[in-house]
Amino acid sequence: MILGSSPILTLRQTHAERTMKPKRTILCVDDNEQSLSIRKVMLETRGYRVLSCSNGAQALECFKRGGVDLVLTDLMMPGIDGSRLIEEIKGFSPETPAILLSSKARLYNHDTRADVFLAKGMYGPAELLERIRMLLVRKRGPKRAMARPEHFVAQVGAA
Repeated sequence: MILGSSPILTLRQTHAERTMKPKRTILCVDDNEQSLSIRKVMLETRGYRVLSCSNGAQALECFKRGGVDLVLTDLMMPGIDGSRLIEEIKGFSPETPAILLSSKARLYNHDTRADVFLAKGMYGPAELLERIRMLLVRKRGPKRAMARPEHFVAQVGAA
């Protein structure tokens, strides 16, 4: 028997596509192209949509277009640095989570509106991914109980 596209397989694929969760969008900003590329690949392979920018001004314009669920930015960048970028973004959208990364952790001692500060080299990819996941869950809020039809509630209550 030659395997082809059967109606059952097509139906399953279509159902899976319909029930898939929409991808969350992460704005990833770093003036180091290699670091930016590595983070982009890591996040995309975990199912995130990634918008990459190599400077703060470009990132701000990208954010203003909408659709960004989380910002992941380097601290030290020419022009608009990561701290100022987050400050600007929080001015537009205070609920947007932001992670600030820096290799200059000892130099960074002033207040920031970032939700998380991570020193480069002091965390692994798994920790970064977990922080991202937790911030996105916190942004979404607790899952709401789905409204159930009246007859379903009555049947469950009678059992």
